[in-house]
Amino acid sequence: MRDIVDDLLRVWYSGRTGGLATVVRSVGDGRWPVGSALLVDPDGVVFGAGLGGSVDDAIRDAAATAARTGRRAMHRLPVPASEPGIAAGATIDVFAEPFSQHDFTEFPTVAAEIAANRRVTVFTVVWNPDTDLIGQHLITDKRHNTELVALPESDIFVASFAPAPRMIVFGANAYAAALTVQAKLLGYRVTVCDSREEFAVPEAFPDAEVVVDWPHRYLNTLAGAGEIDAGTAIVTFVHDPKFEIPLLTVALRLPELGFLGAAGSYAAHLRRMEDLRAGGFDEAALSRLHSPAGLDVGAHGPAETAVAIAAELLAVRAGRDGGSLSQHGAALPATGVFDGRATVGL
Repeated sequence: MRDIVDDLLRVWYSGRTGGLATVVRSVGDGRWPVGSALLVDPDGVVFGAGLGGSVDDAIRDAAATAARTGRRAMHRLPVPASEPGIAAGATIDVFAEPFSQHDFTEFPTVAAEIAANRRVTVFTVVWNPDTDLIGQHLITDKRHNTELVALPESDIFVASFAPAPRMIVFGANAYAAALTVQAKLLGYRVTVCDSREEFAVPEAFPDAEVVVDWPHRYLNTLAGAGEIDAGTAIVTFVHDPKFEIPLLTVALRLPELGFLGAAGSYAAHLRRMEDLRAGGFDEAALSRLHSPAGLDVGAHGPAETAVAIAAELLAVRAGRDGGSLSQHGAALPATGVFDGRATVGL
């Protein structure tokens, strides 16, 4: 739902009714992650579309039907086993509901918490013998997994929205500006830090917070405040050793970090690693540093370099090597378990 929050707000404030369909369970196919959502607005425009094909069409139809009829229901959708990686009998379960001020009165609160990067969890009754309870929502700030919970007489879908992961980009230049665009598309909240006021200009980085400070000092400040965790990504475009080496020294000593990348040429990489070894870092510690940052895609210039770095970040986050799917014959993993609870088919 996070990616269509603005579209949902627009429908909510219009006073009209749209349809919201949410994937609450997936069996044998990981291409539609649990929590994926699709909105059909009052004019029939679709937001949050997936991969295309018959399943997307069925999800869209479920949302449109909910908007038109006001009916809330679970739908079990078969997934055609037409490509590698899709198990025979794969299905996804989708909860469709009308969406409006009347149907989801608490939604602006949910949207505000997501926008403010505060944790918020939405509990939705997706099945109950008492049909008046289906579609009821409860909002909390407690941490939960995003999952379908089967209770003795009710099924509850739990959608948990954690604060967006953080990316800190050091070095205010065109490469950093391009990476902030990519990072925002990936759902990161981005900070650009540079000690040079004439370069660290907020107008040059509209998708990021801009901080003027020495890189290693700013990172130390964040670490001391507990603002660095296992989801944090750090990328440096700072090539001057007097800035870069103190920064990487602090970063490599952090106990938790999602990604640490240092951009630059191979010659810069060799100098960087030599300096860090001289500073006492062994090969195990240096293996945490992705240098030069980015997958080898032949990138040139800021935009392409940003794509290469973002691609490596995704690969690291997923525990993959970043190779070509076509060469590996790889497919997305199929996940999900179904316990047999009855649902309404399309």
